[in-house]
Amino acid sequence: MSAPIIPHRGEFIDALTALRKGHVLVHVSDAAGGCVLDGSPVYHSYPTLRRYGLIGEFENPLGFASARYYRITAHGREFAERACRAWRHRPLWQRLAVRFTG
Repeated sequence: MSAPIIPHRGEFIDALTALRKGHVLVHVSDAAGGCVLDGSPVYHSYPTLRRYGLIGEFENPLGFASARYYRITAHGREFAERACRAWRHRPLWQRLAVRFTG
């Protein structure tokens, strides 16, 4: 069985929400646990965000030399608008179930 496109939907929606607000995703390293977004670790969503062009890397001269910095792309913003709207329209019990099950 192949891995799901979005391994943890709750985290994915949280990432899209933060990115839409202008927050920056920081990829430290795969060995160090991956990414941080708005002060929270991102365990599962980074590969999907990159693979589908929802985020794009940018130069941050004030950042750490070994870290990579990402912002939401125009395509990512359009996708995030639709995904977050659909998420808000789900019943609360479904959103809670997704939080517990991924």
